[in-house]
Amino acid sequence: MHIRVMRSRFVGLWMGLLMALCLSAALVPAAAQALGPEVRSHSALVVRADTGEVLYSKNAEQAVPIASITKLMTAMVVIDAKQPLDEQLQITNAEIDRLRGTSSRLAVGTRLSRRQALLLALMSSENRAAAALLRSYPGGKAAGVTAMNRKARALGMTHSHFVEATGLSGDNRSTPGDLVRLVQAASGYTLIRDYSTREEFTIMVGRYPTRYRNTNPLVRNPAWDIDITKTGYLNEAGRCLVMKARITDTPVVLVLMNSWGTLTRVGDANRVRRWLEAGHLGQATARR
Repeated sequence: MHIRVMRSRFVGLWMGLLMALCLSAALVPAAAQALGPEVRSHSALVVRADTGEVLYSKNAEQAVPIASITKLMTAMVVIDAKQPLDEQLQITNAEIDRLRGTSSRLAVGTRLSRRQALLLALMSSENRAAAALLRSYPGGKAAGVTAMNRKARALGMTHSHFVEATGLSGDNRSTPGDLVRLVQAASGYTLIRDYSTREEFTIMVGRYPTRYRNTNPLVRNPAWDIDITKTGYLNEAGRCLVMKARITDTPVVLVLMNSWGTLTRVGDANRVRRWLEAGHLGQATARR
């Protein structure tokens, strides 16, 4: 009798321990999800655009090279200058990239309007188009760079610095927090919203039509409602992506910096969207 009681107690304790372990295992994914999405980019910041509430943060205080995200600032100061958008610009030897040696389909001698240069710089991250925009800025490139840094200060981007128009220099630097300010400001420009989210555009280069596509494949994804976007890439910056989009009918700014893989930034954006759609909008700030 005594042995049966002891055995019964042992079985009861064992079953209780097993149930506790199973319950703990079931709760781990939920707890991990509550901490935030599985973002693989080195630094990230997700903010409600309407309230400024930080929804997710990862290494967001670090100033990093921002690559072609620079072109949002270039576009703003060019539009602010109110030069004729239909004025013809010409690609010259000054636009050749002697820093990185990158190529371009805009051959020296190509003529395009300021409007077309803005479109190609924002949609397809065309470096020669961006460089030509700042070279033709009132007072030239130096005045344009001064205007970019003055604009940054006016926007409260206190941890940002610009040295040229394209983002090819690693000295163009900012923090994810400052980039949220940049995206918010740029979204106030109708042209930037329109051009940065265009899927594709064809321009005549010499006698030949040349088709450009958006560097952010998410603009072609019907699951996304994107207001403004820009991508970037440098060796030292990794692959970068900024966006303002509506998720569950809420405007959200996403900043993803230094993604290690070709598709990591896109994967991170999708993971953030699914995390927010799962009910994390409006909940307590998730930080890592």
